[in-house]
Amino acid sequence: MQTSHVDDQEPAPQQPHSGPNGKTQRAPNSALASWVLFDWAAQPFYTLILTFLFAPYFANHVVGDPVTGQSYWGYATALAGILIAIGSPILGALADRQGARKPWIAVFSVGLFVSMCCLWFAEPNASGSTVLFVLLAFVVATAMAEFATVFSNAIMPSLVGHHEIGRLSGIGWAAGYAGGMISLAIMAGLVVGDTTTGKTILGLDPLFTFDPSAHDGDRLVGPFSAFWFALFVIPFFLFVPDTGLSAPEEDSEQKSPFADLWQTIRTLPSFPDMLYFLLARMLYSDGLAAIFAFGGIYGASVFGWGPLELGLFGIILTLAGIVGALVGGWLNDQLGSRIIISASLALLVVAVLGILSVDKTHVLYLVDTQVKAPGSGAFSSTGEHVFLGFAILVGLVAAPVQSASRVLLAGLAPEDKRTQYFGLFAFSGKVTAFLAPFLVATVTAITSSQRLGMAAILLFLIAGLILLSRVSREV
Repeated sequence: MQTSHVDDQEPAPQQPHSGPNGKTQRAPNSALASWVLFDWAAQPFYTLILTFLFAPYFANHVVGDPVTGQSYWGYATALAGILIAIGSPILGALADRQGARKPWIAVFSVGLFVSMCCLWFAEPNASGSTVLFVLLAFVVATAMAEFATVFSNAIMPSLVGHHEIGRLSGIGWAAGYAGGMISLAIMAGLVVGDTTTGKTILGLDPLFTFDPSAHDGDRLVGPFSAFWFALFVIPFFLFVPDTGLSAPEEDSEQKSPFADLWQTIRTLPSFPDMLYFLLARMLYSDGLAAIFAFGGIYGASVFGWGPLELGLFGIILTLAGIVGALVGGWLNDQLGSRIIISASLALLVVAVLGILSVDKTHVLYLVDTQVKAPGSGAFSSTGEHVFLGFAILVGLVAAPVQSASRVLLAGLAPEDKRTQYFGLFAFSGKVTAFLAPFLVATVTAITSSQRLGMAAILLFLIAGLILLSRVSREV
C-alpha cells in the first residue's frame, strides 16, 4: 500500500505490503532466504579485504613501507566514504523515481565483482602506478558494496509484514557474520600461507601451490571474495521480487530526482522522528565502529596478545554477534526497534565501562589481579576473563543495534521515498565516520593514556542514546 507524502506533513506510519483482500502478503520462503544470502555474499569484502587480510597485506607489503601503506589505505578509505555519503542519497532518489531496484543492484554487483578481481594485481613492492590502480579498485569496490546494500535494504520491508521484519533483518545480519567468519576460516586456515614457514594459520600446507615471496595467497583474497559474491548473490536476482514503485505520480514528474532529494532534506526538520534518528545513528554508529577498531588494540596492549589471541578474539566476537543478531531480531518484533536500539546502546555503555575497568593489574577498576604470566596460554588470566566477558557483551548487542536500525528506518520512511531515505541512512553512517577515531587518537595523544582515549567512545554512544530518546514513534 503506497503512502502519500505531503511536503509539510510528517509521513504516516508505513503499513506492510498488502494484497487485494487487504491482508499482508509475505514473500515466498525462497525469496526471503535469497534476500538473506545477499548479506552472506557481500560480507567477505568487509571481513577479508577491508579488515583482516588484504588491508594489512597492502599496508605492509604492497607499498613496501607500512607507515606509508597505512596512510594510503586510510586516504582511500576516506575517499570511498565521501563517495558513499554523497552518492547514496542521490542514487536512492533516482531509483525511487524509476521504480525498480534490482537493475541498480546488478550494476553495482558487476562493479563490485570486477573491482575485487583487480586486487589480484597488488604485487609486493609494486610500482606507483600499480599502487594507484589497486587503491582505485578498492575505492570502487567499497562504494559498489555500500550502494548495493542501500538498494537491498530498501527491498527488505516489502518482503514480510511488520511483525516479521525484525527477524528478517536479524537473520540477514547473522548470515553476514557467518559468511564473513567462514570465508575468513577458508582463506586464513587453508589458503594464505606465512612467507617464512609456508604454513597457514592452522599449521597446514596451503591448498594451492603458491610462491610465498609473491604473496599469491594474499592477492587471491580479492578474486576469492569476488567469486564468493558472484556465486551466492545469484539467488537474490532469481527469487527476490523487485517491489519498487512502477511509476512516479503525475504531479511529481516535473521535478528532477535531485530537486526531490533536496526537498526531502530541506523538510527533514518537519519530520522530527526521522531527523533525530538519523542524527542519533550518525553518532552511535561512529562510536560502534571505534569500539571494533580499537578494542583489539587495547586488549593486545594490556595482555600482550599476538595473532593467535587476536584471531580467537575475532572469532569469539563474531559468534557472539550471530547469536545477538538472531535473538535481537526476534525481540525486535516483540518490543519494537527503537526499544531494542536504546537498550542495546545502554548495554554497550556498560560493556565499554567494563572493558576500560581492566588493566594489567586490576579488574573492575579497584579489584587487584595478577599480571598475565609471560608464555601462559591464551586467555588464561583473570583480567582476560573479565575483558572477554565484557567484549562478548559488545558482540551480543552490537548486531541488534545495526539490525534494528535498518528496521526503524524502514518503518519511518515513506514507501515512495524508501530507497532515498536508505541513502540518507548510509550518509549518516559515513559523513562523520572519522570523528570517533580522531577523538580517540587525540585524547590518547594528549593524555598518553589508552584508557582515557577509549573512554571518548562513550560520548558518542551516550549522545546517540539521548538523541534517539527524542524519537517518539515506535516501529
